[in-house]
Amino acid sequence: QVQLVESGGGLVQAGGSLRLSCQASGPTLSPYGMGWFRQAPGKEREFVASISTRSITTLYADSVKGRATISRDNAKNMMFLAMSDVKLEDTAVYYCAARSAPVSASGPSDYVHWGPGTRVTVSS
Repeated sequence: QVQLVESGGGLVQAGGSLRLSCQASGPTLSPYGMGWFRQAPGKEREFVASISTRSITTLYADSVKGRATISRDNAKNMMFLAMSDVKLEDTAVYYCAARSAPVSASGPSDYVHWGPGTRVTVSS
């Protein structure tokens, strides 16, 4: 059973940058496609970015394209999300997720393992 824990959230000033980490325990993450999702207050969980097992394919939501970079380090069982020029609308709880398939995907239902989330608050 893969267990995921996010870190790196906190208060960020608009225009600044953030870097979130996702640490996995249990089986190696190597066979799993991975993704980041977020949920803002009063809104549904939405896709942010995903990455395939060997980092060959990445997908980004239009809202973060050009500002976000997803990456992974299979040797360390970790995944990362770096985001620059953060905006007020990036405020949300960010979740990392793993799916039982090697390719990346954008639907929450495509993922079976989820972390508890890390809160990011962007201030003006």
